[in-house]
Amino acid sequence: MLYLQLFLAFLQVGAFSFGGGYAAMPLISAQVVDKYGWLNASDFADLVTISQMTPGPIAINSATFVGNQLAGIPGALVATVGVAIPSCVFVTLIAVLYTRYKELPVLKDALTALRPAVVSMILVAGLIILIPTIFKSGEISFSKGNFSLRPLLLFVGSVFALRKFKLDPILVMVACGIIELVVRLAIGEI
Repeated sequence: MLYLQLFLAFLQVGAFSFGGGYAAMPLISAQVVDKYGWLNASDFADLVTISQMTPGPIAINSATFVGNQLAGIPGALVATVGVAIPSCVFVTLIAVLYTRYKELPVLKDALTALRPAVVSMILVAGLIILIPTIFKSGEISFSKGNFSLRPLLLFVGSVFALRKFKLDPILVMVACGIIELVVRLAIGEI
């Protein structure tokens, strides 16, 4: 039963996550956190981090990680196949249709209409990652001990470095990791 749930959960993610990995994050969260409770918000934030740091698409990495956590290698394979099948079918179908009808105004309009939806899904994915990082409870609440300033400062500094200086995102990630390590060593958390 777990294998079927993994397959169907990630089949839905693969079928409805248009716009790439970041757009898939809200859908993955809806399945693995909200619907099935396989991960909590903090674990999901860790999942996103791991998916970012490993090579490959975020949705595939997430499916593989969740499947492996729940059912070992067979679970990883089932979840990964589930998330990949829709893309293979859609891309093949779209390639055939696009080459045949790419000049039709209705097709151009449909692609233009999808852009705002994809942008909003990416924004939601960012908030899903950011909120549990800054607020320990996973919900926006400024109660005592719930708010973490350091991750917020790292986030703001990262956005500034990426936008203003056009730094390589991997360099920014490594720099944030080093800064966090140095701060934790300095205050004695490690």
